Amino acid sequence: MSSAARRRRRLLIASAVLFVVVGSLLVNAEVVTRQSAEASGNPTLPLAGGNIYVRQDGPFDAPALVLIHGLAASTRSWDALVPLLTKSHRVIRIDLLGHGRSAKPAGGGYGMPEQGRRVGEAMDRLGVKHATVVGHSTGGAVATALAEQRPDLVTSLVLIDTAPRLAAAVSSGGGVGELLYAPVIGPLLWRLRTDSLIRNAASSAFSRRGYQVPQAVVDDARGMTYHALIATTQTGDAYVNQRALPDRLIPLGKPLLVIFGEEDRRWRSSSAAEYSAVPGAKVELLPGVGHSPVMEDPPRTAALLLAFATSHTTQAH
Repeated sequence: MSSAARRRRRLLIASAVLFVVVGSLLVNAEVVTRQSAEASGNPTLPLAGGNIYVRQDGPFDAPALVLIHGLAASTRSWDALVPLLTKSHRVIRIDLLGHGRSAKPAGGGYGMPEQGRRVGEAMDRLGVKHATVVGHSTGGAVATALAEQRPDLVTSLVLIDTAPRLAAAVSSGGGVGELLYAPVIGPLLWRLRTDSLIRNAASSAFSRRGYQVPQAVVDDARGMTYHALIATTQTGDAYVNQRALPDRLIPLGKPLLVIFGEEDRRWRSSSAAEYSAVPGAKVELLPGVGHSPVMEDPPRTAALLLAFATSHTTQAH
């Protein structure tokens, strides 16, 4: 075989390999983005778009606190906080669509207004007439959407490390977390994800002070579908980008508490001051805490939350 023929053969083989690799990546992306899952929790509420897992703790005749978790989390993110709240409150936790033990459809339903409507429907089913609604991170956008749609249900609002606007983002300089959102590469990383990869991506949700990412956080992220992750991220960004949260909250006239970890590595803690534009808003910064005060410092978070909720529950009655 001549050298020219050998070169042509190597080129054909390389082209064939490249074709197979690219084809496999595209097929993987198509498969991963179409994955879905049914609700697995008990009890679940059958709601339009998919069943929702709900958990309740504390006395049913006490004032209600509704807790809404953040992106790629679940009701378990509140586990350390709940026992500090249940002596005086009925605590209701909800796995958002696409998260935890709730359904993960391959279609829509992940927008903040839709998620907020679903939380409102769950409250109706549970007989909750009004509550202090608490949202962590993306959950704060859902809580805001709920207050916009159903002001009758929301006595007061607590937003924990929820960005007032997208410009508050801390520049990360790239990394595994950002690659997850890249076309083709993202679905491949999702298919090949390991606990170590997830823990690396989730590390920015905590301060740098030696806090170990809990296994529950890793498990919750692993349990999501790629479509649910991307859809929730994109619709959450669109909601905040369409109108900044302080601008949405001002006309609602709801008592507002904003809690931010001073060492938040996802959103600039200084951006919490933007919520001061909301009349009567109270802003609290927690030193030594990152993006997840509910897990990093439950006692301080619970103390702030209870003082606020008790005050405004009393005023409401």
